[in-house]
Amino acid sequence: MECSSAVPAVLIVEDDANLRLALEDNLRDEGYAVQVAATVKAAREALLSPPDVVVLDLMLPDGDGYALCRELRAKGLPSRVLMLTARTLEDDLVKGFEAGADDYLAKPYRLKELLARVAALARRAPTSRETVTHSLGVFTVDEATRTVTGPAGEVELTRKEFDLLVCLARAGDKVVTRDAILDAVWGSDVVVDTHTVDNFVSSLKKKLRAPRAGFELKTVRGVGFRLVR
Repeated sequence: MECSSAVPAVLIVEDDANLRLALEDNLRDEGYAVQVAATVKAAREALLSPPDVVVLDLMLPDGDGYALCRELRAKGLPSRVLMLTARTLEDDLVKGFEAGADDYLAKPYRLKELLARVAALARRAPTSRETVTHSLGVFTVDEATRTVTGPAGEVELTRKEFDLLVCLARAGDKVVTRDAILDAVWGSDVVVDTHTVDNFVSSLKKKLRAPRAGFELKTVRGVGFRLVR
């Protein structure tokens, strides 16, 4: 069982017209709904309706991608961000992830690799074109705002904890394997031990503990997990 998601939308923020057009054509051919922006200003306007994935160049005529990514995260937008840059120094990579990027790809890039990375991010992205909420007993999970609220108010979850909870909530009462969770939450190109999933589920159980909670995160021995309402 995989964590399902809607058909994704992608925003390309790139000032090079040739690269922008090539990316737009290839992503449309892959079936994505594509928007483009050549400036920070145009990107801000496009982000009023947050896409699932933002393909973000760092060097833009009216600003830089780091600042735009930090702005996106400060507003709580759920979009996944793939940064594109000619900068490959370790400090630049760290700066990108600290700004809130989900992935990083150096120019010149291989098209197949870029498409694979966009697809991986899209699988992990919440549905951004509609309000999606999940009722888990006394808790409510809102994908658009990335919040979980319960009897005592908002529950503070890490990004991975929230994505894991959404993954299980989307699956209904079906079992989700550890491998499917790793693919949906961490990405298929990231090497993570399967025991990491168990640790995150354990953390969720502690944070979502409440009298008569109305649901349970159940371990299916040797397979994975399922959310029992």
